[in-house]
Amino acid sequence: MRKPILLLAAVALGTAACSASSGTSAPYAPTVAPPAHHDPTPAPATYPPEPQAPATPYDGVTYQDPGVNPFVPADRDRQSTFGLDVDTASYTIAQRYVADGNLPDPASVRVEEFVNSFDQGYAAPEDGTFAITADGGPSPFLAEDEVLLRIGVKARTVARPERPDASLTFVIDTSGSMAREDRLELAKQSLRFLVDRLRPRDTVAIVAFGTDAQVLLEPTRASDRERILSAIDQLEPGGSTNAEAGLRLGYQLAAETLDDAGINRVILASDGVANMGAVDPAQILARIRPDAEAGVQLVTVGFGMGNYNDVLMEQLADKGDGFYAYVNTFEDAQRLFGTKLVSTLDTVALDARAQVEFNPDVVEAYRLLGYENRDIPDQQFRDDEVDAGAIGAGHAATALYALRLTGGGEGVFDKGTIGTVRVRWTDPATRKAGEVAREVRIDSLAKAFEATAPAFKLDAIVAAAAERFRQSRWAQRYDVRDVATLAAEQRRDLPDTEQVDRLLTMLDQAARLER
Repeated sequence: MRKPILLLAAVALGTAACSASSGTSAPYAPTVAPPAHHDPTPAPATYPPEPQAPATPYDGVTYQDPGVNPFVPADRDRQSTFGLDVDTASYTIAQRYVADGNLPDPASVRVEEFVNSFDQGYAAPEDGTFAITADGGPSPFLAEDEVLLRIGVKARTVARPERPDASLTFVIDTSGSMAREDRLELAKQSLRFLVDRLRPRDTVAIVAFGTDAQVLLEPTRASDRERILSAIDQLEPGGSTNAEAGLRLGYQLAAETLDDAGINRVILASDGVANMGAVDPAQILARIRPDAEAGVQLVTVGFGMGNYNDVLMEQLADKGDGFYAYVNTFEDAQRLFGTKLVSTLDTVALDARAQVEFNPDVVEAYRLLGYENRDIPDQQFRDDEVDAGAIGAGHAATALYALRLTGGGEGVFDKGTIGTVRVRWTDPATRKAGEVAREVRIDSLAKAFEATAPAFKLDAIVAAAAERFRQSRWAQRYDVRDVATLAAEQRRDLPDTEQVDRLLTMLDQAARLER
């Protein structure tokens, strides 16, 4: 019989998300018993009841609950395959909920986007496109034969003089809903901030859409700053939301100036509430697919909360070979447009996906935290027609696995190899496939939680918070207060950044809201 201990950092996952219990749970304690799912194939009758999630406090907000990954026996399915994801919108949306005095909508929470919102400090590859790192270890909240494995993938960086010229086509939602909360004004502030950070030879074009779409600015060199700023000043809200028309015109404009040797991106700024033309992501993408396949990537940036469509924005970026971010404040805009977008304009990999093959002699069972809507059939890992994530220069992605090790106790640390991590992608310049692999050995794991890296401790806390926010049925035995308490206790061992300080503040606020 195993000694049961609550897995805080990587809560055991069921087959679908559910709501957390209301009321106050017991104080945080490392010896609290785990849920009855410890068997890798539990009968449905052993699941805790699934209470109804509370209604969202915002009107007209659309999310799509991706469910929760199951606990998979390694001797039945030793491979776990998924598309890499560098989106961060889910975490920023959660910050907005808490700042407004609400707990996040469970369906809005994507664990990998919480974790990938934080700088992991991975080293870039000395040569090649990707470097793979792996670490992990036990925790006071893990069973004796369980560990949390962290896999990091870091793309190569590109020195600024080496970056090709960028052609950016902004597709700006100017519909009436963008007048709410000054969404359009925040989008305009963001654009102005970006203009000063582009290189003189980069070009900017602007398409505005409401009921119809129109070109406000033909492709213009960034050196002509005043002309670009004048076009931004012309953006005013009004009309319905014809996102399809805006994107079609934006892609047409981008295709006319397509530079095979340069960077070509369409950047959609919207609340995502399309109500004219095609409104389904698949329909919209089908109509712009030819231009998208020519090498124009799509970045979606969300603004606003009430009357907001997270599903459209996330799926457009996913299928458009780009990434999805959310801007709640001008500070968010500065991080996105001043750092992330500019520094990662140069895409180094298309359709990037990972496959982890576990050694069943060491790993009894595993569960992947997040990436539910990025799942790829194992047999399609080397099918280079499979749609997966685009990765920009310097971007990093993290995957967390809860592992149930065989044998129990410290003796498992003598068993050698946990498994092999493989990353495969398509080079955007040559259109040839690349692949890199790394073996993960058991000595990559620390033997005590106190000996793990600061970024690993942070990821354990962030993942636990995300699991609680999305009301995973396996997160019912702890609450946000417990996560906040652990985070405060570990503060000296966490990365010393303002972003971590903001996380701790958010956890404290969320703990009060949950009570």
